[in-house]
Amino acid sequence: MKNNKPFFILMFITAFISSCSILKTAPYDQYSFQKTIEIKIDANQLIDKAENSYEENSKEIEKLQNEIAKIVEYEKYKPNNEITYKMWLLLANQDKNLLAGFLKRWKEKDKLSPFFITEAKKQITEAFNLLLEYESKKEPATKNKLLQLLSNN
Repeated sequence: MKNNKPFFILMFITAFISSCSILKTAPYDQYSFQKTIEIKIDANQLIDKAENSYEENSKEIEKLQNEIAKIVEYEKYKPNNEITYKMWLLLANQDKNLLAGFLKRWKEKDKLSPFFITEAKKQITEAFNLLLEYESKKEPATKNKLLQLLSNN
């Protein structure tokens, strides 16, 4: 009976740690990380073409929008994944100043100025970088950066 004491202490500690809210973050997901990189690269390549007509690139734009819709749905159903899901919703929101908003503006204007493209690309790339950093580390510092971006938008 005396030998079971360390086992029960270990069980108690494990139960306590697993119930802490700080650990209620979706674990690292290779698929999410890889799709985020792919979409970031595709988005950056497409943004560079925004000096050209929207119609010339409409098939690529539609393909990117479909990929974004797929990752949004994927992230939506992962448990404890609220922050990443909200970040993807922000990137996919046409009324915000990130990726979908950029594509909407491109469609409205047909062509965008090099200055606007450069500035928008910086913001969109930074958002993707924060998302990738959070996905890869899942630590409080990267979580706070992402939460700050979400609260500012």
